[in-house]
Amino acid sequence: MSTACKSKCGNRAVLKRPKTGDALCKECFFLAFETEIHNTIVENKLFKNGDRVAIAASGGKDSTVLAYVLAHLNRKYNYGLNLVLLSIDEGITGYRDDSLETVKRNRDDYGLPLKILSYEELYGWTMDKIVAQIGRSNNCTFCGVFRRQALDRGAKMLNVNSIATGHNADDIAETVLMNILRGDTARLRRCTEIRTCSNEGSIVRVKPLKYTYEKEIVIYAHYKKLIYFSTECVFAPNAYRGHARAFLKDLEKINSFAIMDIILSGEALAFKDTTKKVVRGICSKCGFVSSQQPCKACVLLEGLNRGLPKLGIGKKSKGDRMIAQQNKELALKERANLVKNDF
Repeated sequence: MSTACKSKCGNRAVLKRPKTGDALCKECFFLAFETEIHNTIVENKLFKNGDRVAIAASGGKDSTVLAYVLAHLNRKYNYGLNLVLLSIDEGITGYRDDSLETVKRNRDDYGLPLKILSYEELYGWTMDKIVAQIGRSNNCTFCGVFRRQALDRGAKMLNVNSIATGHNADDIAETVLMNILRGDTARLRRCTEIRTCSNEGSIVRVKPLKYTYEKEIVIYAHYKKLIYFSTECVFAPNAYRGHARAFLKDLEKINSFAIMDIILSGEALAFKDTTKKVVRGICSKCGFVSSQQPCKACVLLEGLNRGLPKLGIGKKSKGDRMIAQQNKELALKERANLVKNDF
């Protein structure tokens, strides 16, 4: 016996919504899904009329659905946004090169301009070269740091007001768990924020899918017949996040609302006065957002360029000592050259 759609539209239900358990038809699910994202945008004042917004596009399900829904809501509710796709090519053969073809398809399907930036042109390195240098361990540290800064660099080139990322509810719940397991209370406070801005004048990052379940994103993409890239990064299996993800999936089997419970707990902890928030400023070397001097990207890049790939991994004090020693040696060489030239 078929089940009627819970919204009483008269149609037959074709799915059970993972977040609420409601039996819905396709059209009512689309409406519920899109309305939830619209309410998130409006209630949190993520955009202003006339804003130029860069959508961080990887070709995966999250960024593909984000691009489609933002373009749709922009028309439906007259947000007045100027949307553009921004993609970062990390230089991972057999993964990013293929996914960028999907982004180009999204560009054509949604009628949005696309800007692609590569690690090669920004840093002189690709992830393939970095992994060849450092091995499979800690490679996600390099990629994450460089990617975050690359998005800032691209956003500055495009002169946008904000960057919209495809972080969904599962992603944020995983990050809360990771920060708790690491005892990183400073980042725990920041990771649940839906709108982040390091300081006045810097580009804002927003997460319109903050309360959207990953399973619902997959269902939406399936029924809307959206084209997206689903292959996992070849370097990702060793990532620490994978353990938090596996734990979260086990929790979700027991209680479908576990994801929202973790996010709400993270938000509550973020308001504790005893929690020290990470102070972010501007890197004195590259001029981009940083919570340390020099920024993590500059430290990692300097390590790679000096043949010291482990320089930015582990304790900061060790990295500082290594940089200081290298700078001391360079200063001595320069002084010796000056003395030599005087004679």
